[in-house]
This record gives sequence, structure tokens and C-alpha cells, in this order.
Amino acid sequence: MTTRGGLLAIAAAWSVALCPSPAAAVTQNASVTATVAKPLTLTALQDLDLGTITLKPGTWSSAAVAISRSGAFSCDAANLVCTGLTQVARYKVTGSNKQIVTISAPNVILTNQSDSTQTLTLVVDGPGQVVLTSSGQPGNTFDLGGSIALTPTAASGTYQGSFNVTVDYQ
Repeated sequence: MTTRGGLLAIAAAWSVALCPSPAAAVTQNASVTATVAKPLTLTALQDLDLGTITLKPGTWSSAAVAISRSGAFSCDAANLVCTGLTQVARYKVTGSNKQIVTISAPNVILTNQSDSTQTLTLVVDGPGQVVLTSSGQPGNTFDLGGSIALTPTAASGTYQGSFNVTVDYQ
């Protein structure tokens, strides 16, 4: 054995002694899931209507007219006369079965159609969320109600506004 060959043999022996052999490979399996949801659709079915409101004479601070999302109507009879048919706003949402859908609808500014400087604020009464009971059609319906506060100085006229309803998967 030559000196060079001997040195290589000694170096190889030391490397085996100083560097342990690689550990045996280990494999671990993990599951993978993906939930696919149908896109949400939102359809307006019915507009909200608070009927006709007549202000009684006198001095008073504020009077409320409201319709809950369940359809219960209230009118401050001491200061107002409420007539006509009333109804909640109704919407239909479709998407994936058993998914929770959040519903948001901010308050609505109602503008007097005869004088755009005159406004009322409809404070919205909404459900917050629904659980879809079917996939796609027929979907789930939900209702929105709301309340307005009137003063004896409220301007006459028809007040109109639009809901800005947003639905999203939770």
C-alpha cells in the first residue's frame, strides 16, 4: 500500500467513524380536504312599505313607525295616524346546502322625492345570518324590517331609499 493509498484508507475509516450514516427515512400521511361552495345569488322579492303616515298637530319630540322583520307593525298613535298596507322587504338567497350565510344591510337614507334636502333614516331590522337548507333552488328567504323617527316638522312627501344588502358565506 502506498502512502497516499494508506492516507485515503485512514481518511475513509475516520469519516465513517465521525459521520454517522443517515437515519432511515420516515413517511407520514396527512389527509387533505377542500370544501367547494356554489356561488351565492341574492334576489329581491318584495319592497318594504311603511304605508301612509299622517302627522297629528301639536308639539312633540319624536314618534316612531316600525315594522319588524317578522312583520309586526307599530305606529306611535299619540302623534301619528298610520294607514295603508305595510310589508317587510323580502329577499331570497341561494348557494350551498348547510352553509351559514351572513346578511348585512346598513341603515337606509330615505329622501323626500319633492325636496331632496329632506331625509329620514330607516334603522334596519335584519336577521344577521341564515343557514341554507338546500343547495341551489329553492334557496332561503329572509325579511328585513326597519323603523323611522318622525318629528312634527317633517316635510310632506314620499320618501324613498334603497337597501344595500350583502350576503356572504361565514
